[in-house]
Amino acid sequence: MARMKFICDAERCIECNACVTACKNEHEVPWGVNRRRVVTINDGVPGERSISVACMHCSDAPCMAVCPVDCFYKTTEGIVLHDKDLCIGCGYCFYACPFGAPQFPQDGGFGLRGKMDKCTFCAGGPEPDGSEAEFKKYGRNRIAEGKLPACAEMCSTKALLGGDGDVLADIYRQRVLVRGKGAEVWGWATAYGRPEQKQAAPAGKGG
Repeated sequence: MARMKFICDAERCIECNACVTACKNEHEVPWGVNRRRVVTINDGVPGERSISVACMHCSDAPCMAVCPVDCFYKTTEGIVLHDKDLCIGCGYCFYACPFGAPQFPQDGGFGLRGKMDKCTFCAGGPEPDGSEAEFKKYGRNRIAEGKLPACAEMCSTKALLGGDGDVLADIYRQRVLVRGKGAEVWGWATAYGRPEQKQAAPAGKGG
């Protein structure tokens, strides 16, 4: 059985925000909610990198663990979804998620608390597939149509990939081998610079 995942290749992302726009357009996401966003690390300095972030559909999702009403559930493909009819808007999932995926809808100058909203991997919700009720609450169900998420399909550089986790891992592994950078293609050193790149402290005076 496939385990649906996202991966974003920071070496390919050009911060065009096409994934963000595709998500908003495909699902008619309300104003104030961005199910996907592009984050830039070391913005404005040589070697800056950008990554597209949304719900990562964790295998052991912290949002599911903290929800007091169990409105989160996982499909057979490993996609983490939520039931807005059960959601009470407590915000526990918002604080538990390391990716900031669940969000409160915003309306007006000070915002409006209500049902949480998050990326659905274009898999809709608990309503019947393709129904009007499903689209109104969760957006289009592309997975039921045999398609991949709109954000990944719209990515022109194929930095953002969505699909079976094992397949994505093979694709990324091949990219790393071709680049010849080893483990440094992604991780702490790439994001924040290697120690030897930092300016050395001035030598002390003395004999």
